[in-house]
Amino acid sequence: MKNLLDASPSTTLIDQPSPDLRQWLREVEELGQLQVIDGADWRLEIGALAEMLCLTPQPRCLVFDNVKDYPAGWRVVNNPIPSPQAAAKALSLPPAESHLALVKAWRERSRNLRLLPAEVVADGPVFQNRMTGEAVDLMRFPTPVWHEDDGGRYIGTGDIVVTRDPDSGKVNVGTYRMQIQTRNQLGLYIAPAQHGRLHRDKYFERGEPMPVVAAFGMHPLLFVASGLKLPLGVNELEWVGAVQGRPVQVIEGPVTGLPFPANAEIVIEGFVHPDSTIEEGPFGEFTGYYASAMRKETYVRVEAVYYRDDPIILGSQVTRPPGESHHARRVIVDALTWEGLETAGVPDVRGVATLPSAVNGFIVIAIRQRYSGHAKQAGMIAAQTLGAQLGRYVVVVDDDIDPSNVDEVLWALWTRSEPAESADVVRGCRSQPLDPRVPPEKRSIGDYAMSRMVIDATRPFHWREQFPKVVGTSPELQAKMRSKWGQDFFR
Repeated sequence: MKNLLDASPSTTLIDQPSPDLRQWLREVEELGQLQVIDGADWRLEIGALAEMLCLTPQPRCLVFDNVKDYPAGWRVVNNPIPSPQAAAKALSLPPAESHLALVKAWRERSRNLRLLPAEVVADGPVFQNRMTGEAVDLMRFPTPVWHEDDGGRYIGTGDIVVTRDPDSGKVNVGTYRMQIQTRNQLGLYIAPAQHGRLHRDKYFERGEPMPVVAAFGMHPLLFVASGLKLPLGVNELEWVGAVQGRPVQVIEGPVTGLPFPANAEIVIEGFVHPDSTIEEGPFGEFTGYYASAMRKETYVRVEAVYYRDDPIILGSQVTRPPGESHHARRVIVDALTWEGLETAGVPDVRGVATLPSAVNGFIVIAIRQRYSGHAKQAGMIAAQTLGAQLGRYVVVVDDDIDPSNVDEVLWALWTRSEPAESADVVRGCRSQPLDPRVPPEKRSIGDYAMSRMVIDATRPFHWREQFPKVVGTSPELQAKMRSKWGQDFFR
């Protein structure tokens, strides 16, 4: 990922429009992973069905049409990247047999990426319909109530929110939850330390409102990028252009001047004003908890809304992990962590994986041990990498363990670690308000520090050669069996 910050022009531009959500849905349909649901009620039914169907063994991308009380064709999409195969397609990677293979393929491809400046255009499908001034009415869209205890309707779950640093002028694209409050007031919750929050603080220190653009339906790679912890100052629109091999076409908003995708489904423009707050929440978050209750938060005074004919809301039914649409983001986060380890000088890293059931909270590093302290070095560095914002546990395993295989990881943890010797606790690490384990007394004063545990589940270095031999069929014998019986015999 080192070359990702190089903004030199790409030599592989394709003179075609930017891919959009509609094209992506056709591609998912070709994979056989799209399901259309007719007639669901926006009051809880969409959210309940999305949660229940995303937790099946083979989740699909869900398209809710003919939503109760709304015109046919005004749709809600959920779980746009339902599988590793779809993740490979979104990242322009060849299909792979395993998560670890996808991570390795992404690392190889990302080394040659160059940020690709967005292409500014004057018009696009998003301008097919407009609402401005008193005509603005956010209630026109089939926004779900996602969970039974949510405080209202959240149009911003699978969204992108565009802000600009008032000092440097650099644009950031983030994902922040947005609750419809009134026809032209849109709640905007941004957790501390997020790039959009840093921008907001700078505007407020000047006594100025912060311009905001938000899109609620676009190619899901934009949604993936907006949730990554790319370095401060890296423009996510340019990153997406690099991945797709063509510039993202954007329109500079008539109200704010901020860029937004020309082929987005729904876009709003407005301003967040200092000292203007409204009751926001609660909302069931990606941790699987209501970690933040109803409280005063900033909101966007919406001055303009643009939308396509038959607009589509891209939703993200956040529920307890693994939830939905984690596949592509997990590949990138694991690759970033691996890159961070190698940049810090950790040798012979053979694999990195976050476990889906714990989002980024449980990171596993596979290494080939080279020296005493190698495992602890890898674990301590991984505990502070980009993928570890809510990371509580880091486990280091030997290179005979697939770090993405939960059964293998737990086997190594059980048989190769010793609780009294193998675990270290690091206190005072970064967390955030959505962390359900922050106690009320700390939450009330904004103290979101947490601890992290690093567990060495490798064979003890100084007597690793005397460690009992593993039982199992050797790779050589496995190869002979596959050759004799055929690869399909073992599927």
